Amino acid sequence: MTRNLPALRRHAVAAAICAAFSGPALADGATQQLATVTINGNYDTGVGTSDAASEGSVTAKLIEYRPTLRPAEVLEFVPGIIVTQHSGDGKANQYFLRGFNLDHGTDFATDVDGMPVNMPTHAHGQGYSDLNWLIPELVNRIDFRKGPYYADEGDFASAGAAHIRLADTLPRGIASLTVGEHEYERALVAKSRPFGDGNLLYALEAAHNNGPWDYPEKFHRLNGVLRYSFGDAANRSSITAMAYSAGWNSTDQIPQYAVQAGLIDRFGAIDPTDGGQTARYSLSFNTERQYADGTFRFNAYAIRSRLDLFSDFTYNLDNPTPSAPVNADQFEQAEHRQVFGLATSRSFDLKLGGYDGTTTVGLQARQDRLDPVGLYSSVGRQRVGTTQEATVRETSVGVYVQNATQWTPWLRSIAGLRYDQYDFDVSSSIPENSGKKNAGIASPKLSLILGPWNKTEYFVNYGWGFHSNDARGVTETITPKERGPGDPSPPLVRTKGGELGLRTELVPGLQTSLALWQLDLGSELVFSGDAGDTEPSGASKRYGIEFNNHYVVNSWLLLDADLAWSRASFNQFQTDVTLDGVEHGGRYIPGSVATVASLGATVTDYGPWFGQFQLRYFGPRALIEDDSQRSNATTLGYLRVGYRITPDLKVALDVFNLFDSKASDIDYYYTSRLPGRPAQDGIHFHPVEPRSLRLTLTANF
Repeated sequence: MTRNLPALRRHAVAAAICAAFSGPALADGATQQLATVTINGNYDTGVGTSDAASEGSVTAKLIEYRPTLRPAEVLEFVPGIIVTQHSGDGKANQYFLRGFNLDHGTDFATDVDGMPVNMPTHAHGQGYSDLNWLIPELVNRIDFRKGPYYADEGDFASAGAAHIRLADTLPRGIASLTVGEHEYERALVAKSRPFGDGNLLYALEAAHNNGPWDYPEKFHRLNGVLRYSFGDAANRSSITAMAYSAGWNSTDQIPQYAVQAGLIDRFGAIDPTDGGQTARYSLSFNTERQYADGTFRFNAYAIRSRLDLFSDFTYNLDNPTPSAPVNADQFEQAEHRQVFGLATSRSFDLKLGGYDGTTTVGLQARQDRLDPVGLYSSVGRQRVGTTQEATVRETSVGVYVQNATQWTPWLRSIAGLRYDQYDFDVSSSIPENSGKKNAGIASPKLSLILGPWNKTEYFVNYGWGFHSNDARGVTETITPKERGPGDPSPPLVRTKGGELGLRTELVPGLQTSLALWQLDLGSELVFSGDAGDTEPSGASKRYGIEFNNHYVVNSWLLLDADLAWSRASFNQFQTDVTLDGVEHGGRYIPGSVATVASLGATVTDYGPWFGQFQLRYFGPRALIEDDSQRSNATTLGYLRVGYRITPDLKVALDVFNLFDSKASDIDYYYTSRLPGRPAQDGIHFHPVEPRSLRLTLTANF
């Protein structure tokens, strides 16, 4: 990205754009420069700003205008991403991108100011990405990438990555109060001010929500941020402390057959005792130094988190006897975690064979300490047995080198090599599942950027990446639940992908990008509804096309249209599903969405008015491998209408699910059993929340 080529990119791209956009050469060798296109400070996705057609940035100006039902929905600024929920608001969201059901984050890497969000060997699922502690008003920009083409991206980044950057300062203080239906309440106070030789930013947020559920969610969140930044644009540093805690009741996915029989309604629950509590505390340091020959970056972080999650997806399937308590299949997933890590890089502006270039070397290290992480049986949130409990030390070190060279005004190359080493140390309550393992993997990368010609540039990207598997699976020899022989998972799984793309500004005011991509995985992680976790499966292939458009109509109106289509399949026939005693199989990957579309209109400053309309289409998906069971599509509209009463006071009305769609946030197909009834196969779904209104009053000070 631009930040990796400080001097080279500015001068080389400027020269290339001038050469490509200029008129005929004059007699004295001068050129006539044409005006360039600016996208009004909302997107940083213009010609000359990225290394792939699918890469880009979103700024705080656009984030400010879009309503979000949940904090993680800021990731929907990444074209093609869908963010949903199948449980309570305190649990990590469900993510979809490029034909992936990413579950709670696997294969999509997310960080906030260099602190990783994805959690390996998590109690609820590999790569668990909880962003409920994010305060959207503090987000300064989101840098996004897709594909394994970048040497500085490691684990979880095969499908893509999003780097969320927080603001060092706020233009003015914020005091806001939001009230809405279903007893939704949120209060936020945030301000920055000079302090010593730098700036001190603080924010405090409190929220409560019952939701539309028959059993009130009673979600409560308390969130705080304290950030001190100092230095100038060339030499800046920041220290950030965060604290977050939340608790909730959850209405998880419910069986469609129970709704159709009139046993519960769409917002009812089979087990009203599901829910959880979580907390996260962090301290991080970031610094960046600009030198005459390049840039130095360093960040370090320490995170302490805990989660206690109670779920019940199958009710009385495993415990059907009359003496079994109602909803006896509930299980508890719990962990206490400490994370310590750092990342550093040094770039050098060097000539390669007489050609201008930048070489970057980097190091990333991380250790996760879980003491303990466990899966337990429970009834009514009371632990009644231990399936498996473990202490885990998982350590990873990644080193990389990357060179970017401008060979001609119209040709630039980026070549990189990354090596990652992982060490797993597991001590399990099942002695046979204890052990130590290590693994390493090398990942080469190559990108070519051509142009621009006629306000259009072209990209060729290819790279090898990887994802890690749960440390408990890596050392497993006995299945925790059935206590039968088990096969250990591979520690690291190879991924590789390529992309052909273009970006153009040929039409004044319009930025358009087109990407054709493919991604191969050595093994798939597929959600298992009856176990409530993920399991490794066969190798797979995905390919697709993305078409993104951002159009500035005038000074106050911005239009967006993002379309994505993909196809995902296993390389070999899979026979992992048994329903009604019959083995089903095929090559479809459950939950892999084929079509995603997002259409938006943003009004920035139409006199005192501002607002945004967003329409999001989430296409149907195969629910089992033979595609005999499919979900329906989901189409949702969000609307914000705002008015500036005075320069320091504004009011905004947000409408979620504008058309009151009766669709699903998520669908699964598996077998469950209601108390006193036979086992039954069927779709289990989590409904989208009905149309709801939220009113926010914001004062700046």
